[in-house]
Amino acid sequence: MKLDQSEFNGKIINFGDLDETMKNAGFDIQWDYERVTYDFKIVDNVKEDVYYLRVPGHVHEGEIPKESAKVRMMEPYLGKHYYPHGVEYDEVFPERIIEKCIKKLDLIRNQVKEDSV
Repeated sequence: MKLDQSEFNGKIINFGDLDETMKNAGFDIQWDYERVTYDFKIVDNVKEDVYYLRVPGHVHEGEIPKESAKVRMMEPYLGKHYYPHGVEYDEVFPERIIEKCIKKLDLIRNQVKEDSV
């Protein structure tokens, strides 16, 4: 499920600033030299389900993991984990999980705006 957060989509930010902001907000990083994805794990204690809020980016200039690289942010999305098969994105998500995602994105939104180039 894509989360319509137009404040992120298309923003260009230094990788070093982005990485610090996302790690401070509790996100884990997966990357290769051309793209990056930040994941935030959400455990639903009501149903014991696991969800991942993902914030992707693609290199605009330079190469990850160089702090000077420029990353173009993309639209965040939400997925539900199914063991052992992986993460599914075309689900009906509980409203409480969507609200947690929006709150987490709100935490990083201002910093991303401030740091964007």
